[in-house]
Amino acid sequence: MTPSQSAAPVDSSPVASTAQPRSAPGPTPILDGERGIAAQVAVYGFSLIPLLAMVLAVPFAWGWGLDWTDVIIAAVFYVISGMGITVGFHRLFTHSSFKANRALKIGLAAAGQMAAQGPVIIWVADHRRHHAFSDREGDPHSPWLYGTSFAALAKGFWHAHMGWIFDRDATNQQRFAPDLLADKDIARQSKYFWVWTLLSIFAPAVAGGLVTMSWHGALTAFFWAGLVRIALLHHVTWSVNSICHMIGERPFAARDKSANFWPLALLSFGESWHNLHHADPTCARHGVLRGQIDISARTIWIFEKFGWATKVRWPSPQRLARIQATAGEMGH
Repeated sequence: MTPSQSAAPVDSSPVASTAQPRSAPGPTPILDGERGIAAQVAVYGFSLIPLLAMVLAVPFAWGWGLDWTDVIIAAVFYVISGMGITVGFHRLFTHSSFKANRALKIGLAAAGQMAAQGPVIIWVADHRRHHAFSDREGDPHSPWLYGTSFAALAKGFWHAHMGWIFDRDATNQQRFAPDLLADKDIARQSKYFWVWTLLSIFAPAVAGGLVTMSWHGALTAFFWAGLVRIALLHHVTWSVNSICHMIGERPFAARDKSANFWPLALLSFGESWHNLHHADPTCARHGVLRGQIDISARTIWIFEKFGWATKVRWPSPQRLARIQATAGEMGH
């Protein structure tokens, strides 16, 4: 079982949202300009091209078939890049639910950027902003910003799931991620995120070509383990933003509509136990109730056993009892 350790008090914004430079006369703004044209084109490309591959996956599977080589390569890259997002970008860099040694820190940053979800610092700034304003004005991807009618919720779902990605407004990194900007290792990783993104797209093709010793094997691995795998991980990640703020159970007290949605638990490596996460953002384990599988938490536990992760903020029975009791009072 995962060891219990008292978690730090909840802070829904890991970096205080009121932080400001000494020279600033007032609160630091939430936004900091807009994305440049090149960055906007990259967002469209890395979002829509894998999505197109996913749409074509069914007829391609019917015509080409799906080789076990492609499945295995895709699974390996899915786990590496997915864990980079859940364990690295989310639980380590955004919420500091544990401390990582330098090698693990750099490795998780690189793995997360292989998910083709943008530079680590931008990802973290957006997510910390989400927690600071969860399901309220200022949240970059809440499904509840347009009302509660069917049309409003349909619009909200699209915005929370994918539409927000195309907004050009840039989250203020100095406000929401000053610690990562000051970390030379992470700042360097963030600057060269495109190297890891391109590696994630084309390395599966190289692996497929070498395993099968054919151009056909390289092409199918590029399609399935490169593009389709990235699209699948994109939509699993985005589903936590959309579905897990609309549908599911809410056993813990949170000041928003975050919910646990069990069908996504395996594919999201435990991220879809989203209600607990918003009730206790710095907790290293999200699936804390019986039967809730949380692969990311188990991975952190393994890192801890090897001495690579320290000061892990495991849930305590007292803390869980308190937020469960409060959830009952709130009518969740």
